[in-house]
Amino acid sequence: MARILIIEDEESIRRVLVKILQESDETYECLTAKDGQEGLDILSNDESIDLVFCDIKMPKKDGIEVLQACTSRLSELPFIMISGHGDLETAVECMRIGAFDYLSKPPDLNRLLLTVKNALDRKNLATENKRLKKKLRRSTQMVGESSALKEVQQIIEKVAPTSARVLITGANGTGKELVARSIHELSERSSSPFIEVNCAAIPSELIESELFGHVKGAFTSAHKDRAGKFEAAHQGTLFLDEVGDMSLSAQAKVLRVLQEQTLSRVGSDKAIKVDVRVVAATNKNLQEAIASGSFREDLYHRLSVIRLELPSLDERNEDIPLLIEHFNTQIAEENGARVKAFEKDAIAELQKKSYKGNIRELRNVVERLLILSGDAVTLEDVKQYV
Repeated sequence: MARILIIEDEESIRRVLVKILQESDETYECLTAKDGQEGLDILSNDESIDLVFCDIKMPKKDGIEVLQACTSRLSELPFIMISGHGDLETAVECMRIGAFDYLSKPPDLNRLLLTVKNALDRKNLATENKRLKKKLRRSTQMVGESSALKEVQQIIEKVAPTSARVLITGANGTGKELVARSIHELSERSSSPFIEVNCAAIPSELIESELFGHVKGAFTSAHKDRAGKFEAAHQGTLFLDEVGDMSLSAQAKVLRVLQEQTLSRVGSDKAIKVDVRVVAATNKNLQEAIASGSFREDLYHRLSVIRLELPSLDERNEDIPLLIEHFNTQIAEENGARVKAFEKDAIAELQKKSYKGNIRELRNVVERLLILSGDAVTLEDVKQYV
């Protein structure tokens, strides 16, 4: 239920607004204030207000003063200004300060209700965007204080603002995708797409279509034109995961795109210009792949302007307690459950173990312990379930 505050010095107008809102098809809880100062006092003590109707001409503090006091502190809270002395200059000033809309008295019922709906929709969208951005920041957060991790973080901070291509190497589960996303989020391309392609998961006969797109009739199942991942990542970042598994044919075309910043869809000779930063990752030894002829040396040099080797979890063992705490909170949030305490000897026992699956394996271990343990995770739980 949306909570609406009506700041209006005329009691009759307050009653009319409350009646319109409460008799509408939506369910609104209405609060009222008889002047600007009382309205500010309510807003200072109640963080659950979703929308404010605010008169302009009022004693103590007028509507403009209330709006100015709230725009910086409550930037996502929509204000609908109302006045019996409507003039264009005042309306423009309200909108400039940050009001959502401006209505004249007496308000038109249909327009009022539509304005309320639109204002609440925008607030909900802003709140959801904020939540998703916070979740994204958490998802790209690198947890730990080990010297090995700090070295990786320092390189990311240096390379992210540049346009340099990055080759991320390391064993499975060390966080290569996390590093790629961090590079993107810290770059000037962060507002543009981050597109991921798992080269190992796409059949070799489809990889070129996936990367470069195709035109109708290029092959049997090509029923219409389709853009590829390079085009989807225009002005953003393309993450080529498991790049060591890419076919030689696709490698040659990727090399051409990196050299010329243009591509042609499968079945077409038309050149399409793209502006894409490529970040690649692999768990393979590409030098050995070059020696065996399965990876192009010229592509390797194009991709590895900056090479970033990620440490295994065994090489940053001191980060395990922080990672346990991070996964404990993350998993609890995802499942709507409470965070459980890990006893010190349980954490110490987890630190003694080797994790061939690295951070991914540790997360699975933490999730298993949270599900199977009692009120707290004990040493006995670790010995029994890990």
